[in-house]
Amino acid sequence: MDASAAAANASNFLSAVRGSMSKIKEYPEERDISQEDPRVGVFVCNCGINIGSVVRVPEVAEYAKTIPGVVYTEEFLFSCSQDSIEKIKASINEHKLNRVVVASCTPRTHAPLFMSSLKEAGINQYLFEQANIREHSSWVHRDNPDAATEKAKDLVKMAVAKVKLLKPVYTSFMDINRQALVIGGGIAGMTNALNLAGQGFKVYLVERTGKLGGQALDVKYTMKGNNPSELVDKLIADVNSNPNIELYLESTIKDVAGYLGNYKTTLAVPSGDKKIEHGVVIVATGAEPAETKEFLYGRHGAVLTQRELEQKLAGPGVGNANNIVMIQCVGSRNEERPYCSRICCYNAVKNALKIKEQNPGANVFILYRDIRTYGFYETYYAEARKQGVVFVRYTLEDQPVVEAKGDKLKVTVKDPILNKTLELDTDLLVLSTGIIPAQGTDALSQTFKVSLNADGYFLEAHMKLRPVDFAADGLYLCGLAHSPKLIEESIAQANAAAVRAVTMLSKDKLESLGNVAW
Repeated sequence: MDASAAAANASNFLSAVRGSMSKIKEYPEERDISQEDPRVGVFVCNCGINIGSVVRVPEVAEYAKTIPGVVYTEEFLFSCSQDSIEKIKASINEHKLNRVVVASCTPRTHAPLFMSSLKEAGINQYLFEQANIREHSSWVHRDNPDAATEKAKDLVKMAVAKVKLLKPVYTSFMDINRQALVIGGGIAGMTNALNLAGQGFKVYLVERTGKLGGQALDVKYTMKGNNPSELVDKLIADVNSNPNIELYLESTIKDVAGYLGNYKTTLAVPSGDKKIEHGVVIVATGAEPAETKEFLYGRHGAVLTQRELEQKLAGPGVGNANNIVMIQCVGSRNEERPYCSRICCYNAVKNALKIKEQNPGANVFILYRDIRTYGFYETYYAEARKQGVVFVRYTLEDQPVVEAKGDKLKVTVKDPILNKTLELDTDLLVLSTGIIPAQGTDALSQTFKVSLNADGYFLEAHMKLRPVDFAADGLYLCGLAHSPKLIEESIAQANAAAVRAVTMLSKDKLESLGNVAW
């Protein structure tokens, strides 16, 4: 299919999406409540054991009936379920409710759902208040059900008092710039950019270094025997040939202005400053390999990292090295860097199997704290054991000791199963050092005013409900910028972020937020 045909298909697809979205957004005419007295409906959520195991929900619902202005009360097992939402909408019409209070969990995640149900029932969505009786009552007072129940009543009473004073808020609409900015040219960034470009959107792809590919450039083979460089080469070729992608190498983000749907960004490019306009931002800035000085690394020629070992195995091999020892979690899962990089155990097992493939007689020892070849990669861990790879566990308090013995090494470790100390004559010592956030992550988080987690990676809005969104609308993330992960996971997340971005870019108009501070 040529570029013009692809563009035509993308245009037809977008027209269909926008048409279907416009149908979904049809709401009944809003009821005029200006002359009505407040008629409040209170809906109390049991939330399984989250609330109901501490707060006496039926008692709270009965109490709500006594609050002035409340004309209807109902208790739900899960108020956010589809059946409960339909009942809320039916109750609004049946009892002529003009304001709604839901006593449940945090409004941070569920308020938009309940507000939408008001709109679908024909009343202004801003005539809603949510009482958080989970985080503010049951969770923090789980050892005191009586007090938690009384506090839940007070929270409902306050919510009713507030909602009775609320007035309808009417939003305005603004145009959307249907172009995207993708920051980072690794596998995640390129996958995301190609996904968006394939749907007909213009994409600005910005890469800090002088070449595309990111960390995948140093991955020579996968556990399954695939060659990632083939994927990288194809992605680079597709990016360079796609008419909807405008690529900027050796470029960084200098300044950002504007708002959701209409951003104005200044890029620092080799020729000076370049101003671009776009509607959404996808952050795919990747990560970097961690460095270490432990276990004689940098001071002895027989000590190297898993990445350096992979380069050797993909090239000339490890020569006459018959005794290879690998140490996991080097510089990780400690006070300085408490997180797990996830890829280290994968790489260790992958390289151990490659060593056994090239030299079946080699002795390979993997000194680990916990093996995390999760999912279907567990089978490769089992295969490594069958091939004779020896796994020895160690603790953070009793780490291996490495001593130089000429051009070789001696590694001493205590085996907790045998309860004996092992002395391993070592030809090659391989360290699993993990990964760290990419250079410039802190500055970028301040530029876009998005959060980082405790480990320095970009923080998603909600790990279950909004796993590729930032807390601010119109900003998305994927790949190693979010957390350590494997290539296939980065690709899946990049496509997910593209889909989320399209939900914004495909809109004809953007509804502005109606609630402001004054």
